Amino acid sequence: MPVVRDLRVLLRFQGFRHLLAVRLLSQGADGVYQVALAAYVVFSPEKQTSAAAIASAMAVLLLPYSLVGPFAGVLLDRWRRRQVLLYGSLLRALLASATALLILGHAPDWLFYLSALCVTAVNRFVLSGLSAALPRVVDTERLVLANSLSPTAGTLAATAGGGLAFVVRLMAADSNAAVVLMGALLYLCAALATLRMARGLLGPDRAPVRPRVAAALAVTARDLMAGVRHIAAPPRREAAWALVAMSLMRFCYGALLVMLLMLCRYALASSTDAGLALLGLALGISGAGFFAAAVVTPWAAGRFGPGRWIVVCAAGAAIMELALGLPFATVPLLVAAFVLGLTTQGAKIATDTIVQSCVDDDFRGRIFSVYDVLFNVAFVVAAAVAALMLPPDGRSVPLVVTIAVIYGAVAAGMARFGSQ
Repeated sequence: MPVVRDLRVLLRFQGFRHLLAVRLLSQGADGVYQVALAAYVVFSPEKQTSAAAIASAMAVLLLPYSLVGPFAGVLLDRWRRRQVLLYGSLLRALLASATALLILGHAPDWLFYLSALCVTAVNRFVLSGLSAALPRVVDTERLVLANSLSPTAGTLAATAGGGLAFVVRLMAADSNAAVVLMGALLYLCAALATLRMARGLLGPDRAPVRPRVAAALAVTARDLMAGVRHIAAPPRREAAWALVAMSLMRFCYGALLVMLLMLCRYALASSTDAGLALLGLALGISGAGFFAAAVVTPWAAGRFGPGRWIVVCAAGAAIMELALGLPFATVPLLVAAFVLGLTTQGAKIATDTIVQSCVDDDFRGRIFSVYDVLFNVAFVVAAAVAALMLPPDGRSVPLVVTIAVIYGAVAAGMARFGSQ
């Protein structure tokens, strides 16, 4: 298979092998942790979950990162990225263990969300660091290939971790705390894997600086404005358009995820366990779509160009989401999960490649942090919109049509930019 051959080529780079191991363990732990949280918040039999409750949980977990995210970029351009990965993984292991204790102790919801929020905030440092470091471990000719396989492999690892968490959750009663502890162990393994890389391997090239908090606050606005000016300049305007397009596609994904959660919880399954199993199946099929994107995108991006490939992905998502979503039936929704996994991940691979190719190394950390902020804000806004539009059972024709229109607008906008 071409994807196997391509992976063998990349694995010849020792730095890439080590960075990939950290990504797989880290995102595998993310999958375990996120499923444990979803099971606890959405699928606990004693909780009557609503779309508004799901939106509130997403806001608590993700929206505060709009404040943390810019600092991640500033610090990633000053700290050794390898050290960020190491200490970030150790801190997540500790925080995940604390979350498990809170579940066992039946702590108040606000304390549980605070612990989960801390894990999510640290995740953003780690994920931004992994993306910013990738050009340091492969050559320029193989950057598109690395962007195709590495993040997709991480997504598959998160899917596999989520699948493992689903199995443990369904086989054992009251197992949420055990699943969270399993995630903590994987975070610890990611920290140990980081030690295989040299301190300076992942950059940045400048000497590491540990600014005081006051100094970091003072330089954040200036550095971020410099990053915005950098990406808005004509030679890098394609990257700005790609970020906007990907943020809108993330909005669509977030709204559809809330709808899927509600459908699995109330409309398509007879019990909470059956609903959780159906959700796990849908996410697994979506993971297969991510894998398909890794296989197809290098060829497609090479043939059409990354920008035009985003157009194809958005247009395909618009058509298929409308056709498969409106029946609100199990089989079409599972097919839609595969299609949206393929198109979303394909567009993300193309966007990552455009951003990394256009942005100078000294700016990559802050640009990818802004990238993550846009992702999270789009996701939270999508959850809020879905909460307003979704009925109690999750079936909403207006929401499905609205999402299809947004996908179509993304395709049209990117096509128009590409024609200029």
